[in-house]
Amino acid sequence: MSTEEKANVNCGKKPMSTEEKANVEQTNRMTSESKRVILAYSGGLDTSCILVWLIEEGYDVIAFCADVGQEEDFEAAKEKAKKLGAKKMIVADVSREFVTDFIWPGIQGNVTYEDRYLLGTALARPCIAKAMIKVANEEGAQYISHGATGKGNDQIRFELAAYALHPSIKVISPWRMPEFFNRFKGRKDLFEYAKLHNISLPVNPKAPWSMDANLMHISYESGVLENPNTEAPKDMYQMTTDPEKSPDEADVLSIDFENGVPVKVTNQKTKESMTDPLELFIYLNKIGGKHGVGRIDIVENRFIGMKSRGVYETPGGTILLVAHTDIEVFTMDREVRRIKRDLDIKFADQVYRGFWFSPECEFTRTCIQKSQDGVTGSVNLKIYKGCVYVLGRTSPTSLYNEELVSMDVQGDYEPTDATGFIKINALRLREFQRLRSLSNK
Repeated sequence: MSTEEKANVNCGKKPMSTEEKANVEQTNRMTSESKRVILAYSGGLDTSCILVWLIEEGYDVIAFCADVGQEEDFEAAKEKAKKLGAKKMIVADVSREFVTDFIWPGIQGNVTYEDRYLLGTALARPCIAKAMIKVANEEGAQYISHGATGKGNDQIRFELAAYALHPSIKVISPWRMPEFFNRFKGRKDLFEYAKLHNISLPVNPKAPWSMDANLMHISYESGVLENPNTEAPKDMYQMTTDPEKSPDEADVLSIDFENGVPVKVTNQKTKESMTDPLELFIYLNKIGGKHGVGRIDIVENRFIGMKSRGVYETPGGTILLVAHTDIEVFTMDREVRRIKRDLDIKFADQVYRGFWFSPECEFTRTCIQKSQDGVTGSVNLKIYKGCVYVLGRTSPTSLYNEELVSMDVQGDYEPTDATGFIKINALRLREFQRLRSLSNK
């Protein structure tokens, strides 16, 4: 007889049946799961403090990190999370999925927010959220949590994606909770809390900026960068060489596209060639970074309604954007591309604002993908001193007709037809000036 059964006998209770035991175990498991939270964990100051705080609040914490190509010691992060009290830490390698399912659609859509930002962080967030919700389902967690601030875009991106993928999920956002932000009014309070709970930190209170890294880019903001007129420190950049110190000899690349997707890159100088999507993108980062390509310093409009200053490094993405834009113009009908450009801008806004998993963004991506049916060919590029120069392009689906456009061959074109074309287009201009002349009399 088990100890539990003996205790029941001594108390005058009947031993529990197998079914009753199963029900008790299920109830205990459900009670535990009802307070189980998946925390997006980086091992930094904010999320380390949040992990301990969640445990104080009575939650079972499972730390989660998505590998989207950032350079990070995941084993050290695991050990730290467990030391702080997490039940376990799960690292999901989604770097390949990030390239094929998020970066490639971004390249097809020439995705650029406010004319300059290539959306490295915004493209990564839905990829991370998708992996996080998968873990929440597998672990039976009813909550997810993150360390995004209450002023930024990431809280919106994470949560919109989470609710779209798991409508009943509950989100714990400490930086929007009075019981948290009234207790921790800034980084100083977090450092004091970290000291109190023996939380080791990779940074110190003098850290001059915050950064977020993934395979596509590194972003820098906050700290000394909050003054928009302060030049970014030269030692801040990690993905790219200062263009002034980059090699004096250029690299010449040939990038092949099929239906708007890069499928091969070849270095004309070294004869290196990559076809695997992940390896291809990593290689472009390497070449672009060596030559200082992809640095921007901008003030952007956050979705939440305030302007912010950010500095970004996007070497591989910048090279691909230049190449894809060139092959697209070469192969796509003019009027189709005018419509497609409107979709590109709409797509960029949708991605930036966190609506990747919305019906309108799915529709936009589908339309953009359809527009890429003939965007196939090769672009030759020179990468040198922070710049990307197009040297030439070829395509089996090109709409370029060398004979038609030649200044030396008339081809299938009657120059006299241009006279009527010009007069028809001048008609409204003449009428406008005629009416203006009458009103000025």
